[in-house]
Amino acid sequence: MKKRTSIILFVAAMVFLLATIILLTMGMGDRTGPSLILFLLLLALSARGHHFFKGFSFTILIFAAVSYAMFYPGYLRQIGDFQMKSLIVPLLQVIMFGMGTAMSIKDFWGVVKMPKGVLVGVVCQFTIMPLLGLGLATIFGFPPEIAAGVVLIGSSPSGLASNVMSYLAKANVALSVTLTAVSTLLAPLMTPLLMETFAGQFVPIDFWGMMLSILKIVIVPIIVGLLFNHFFHGKAQWLDKAMPIVSMGGIALIIMIITAAGRDNLLTIGLLLVVAAIIHNAAGYFLGYWGCRLFKMDERDCRTIALEVGMQNGGLASGIALEMGKVATVGLAPAVFGPWMNISGSSLATYWRDKDASKETKKPLEEIQIDTKIDTDELD
Repeated sequence: MKKRTSIILFVAAMVFLLATIILLTMGMGDRTGPSLILFLLLLALSARGHHFFKGFSFTILIFAAVSYAMFYPGYLRQIGDFQMKSLIVPLLQVIMFGMGTAMSIKDFWGVVKMPKGVLVGVVCQFTIMPLLGLGLATIFGFPPEIAAGVVLIGSSPSGLASNVMSYLAKANVALSVTLTAVSTLLAPLMTPLLMETFAGQFVPIDFWGMMLSILKIVIVPIIVGLLFNHFFHGKAQWLDKAMPIVSMGGIALIIMIITAAGRDNLLTIGLLLVVAAIIHNAAGYFLGYWGCRLFKMDERDCRTIALEVGMQNGGLASGIALEMGKVATVGLAPAVFGPWMNISGSSLATYWRDKDASKETKKPLEEIQIDTKIDTDELD
């Protein structure tokens, strides 16, 4: 996009923002829907023309989608006799298939090549985040089903977004991809186990039912995607180009459907959920990073694991909430936490991108001097 077009779109966005503010000051908040949605859409398009803000374009689009769902929930709940929430699982399966096509069997060899990083990352993923979720749900005193959703997002594996953020942060992308693959494969066991342990006090948990749901929603589509990539690698370039767009559209639609279904709950408890999302996410980054430093891991690996721990697969959590029959309550936390994780992840990755990881490499907590020895193979 040309810079001039980006500026024009930004100016147009500001006009609609001004219109939104005027309507609010006139006490006509219920009529701000169109102007607010257009402001966010134009701002997202404008951001694509700016190098620094381009990474935030999709997140702004998600906010536009959420705004539409909050103002006009009707069409996102039901069209005739068709329940829109029935689209969530098929959409997730398509997204997970796309994730599989972006992976290969080689991604799992990282377990052998980087055993320490994989072990530390997986342990941090499945201990820090569920415990943080339980703690926040208890401290904030959320209703039982909302609390279960907070624990659920903490008990979910990482997703592909963390791989993108690791790349932007100049972290260890190979380790990131391996951690995502391993944590996803462990999810059918770990997520139901953690939910039964930590969320069982809030809602009944069907361990085997949840395991089967994860296998259906995540594992089977990923395996099909892996096989597709193995046998048709380089022969379906149109699919490689289409899947990211399809995945982004699918994620946006899922969030819209969940937001519309839980609109009334969001109006009463939404702000607290946003605060919980910020704390949960930031604590995940912090504890993931410094937990790795305790094990004397280098800077690039610490950045990688911090992003893997702090960013969860919100789509999977949404699918599980639907399978539990509680998408309007348990599904709210994934819908709120997801967009925030993209905002914070992009910001943290941008910050780290401008800081040379090699200058921080191999500096344990207890050391004062910086070890300047750089493993060039790791940095390539």
